[in-house]
Amino acid sequence: MELFERLVNEQLKTMEQLLFLQSEIERCQEIKKQLIELQQEAKLQSIQEEIQQMKQQLKEIQQTFERQTEEVILSYQNQYRRTCEPSSAW
Repeated sequence: MELFERLVNEQLKTMEQLLFLQSEIERCQEIKKQLIELQQEAKLQSIQEEIQQMKQQLKEIQQTFERQTEEVILSYQNQYRRTCEPSSAW
């Protein structure tokens, strides 16, 4: 009977170790999952920041283009007026 009790006790200890390790594996897998999600969120945030920077650059380029367009129009109008003005030599 002593042998039986000793074997059962050893088996119970082994079962405790097994259950503990299973719970630790599950806990670690959950942590891994959370870390992956955080990493993806960090990447998403980084991409969103990059998009904001590009939008700002686009806005600045659009403003530059509009200003250049206005300058081209004014330059053309001024050149056209000079060529269309009657000559003062007459």
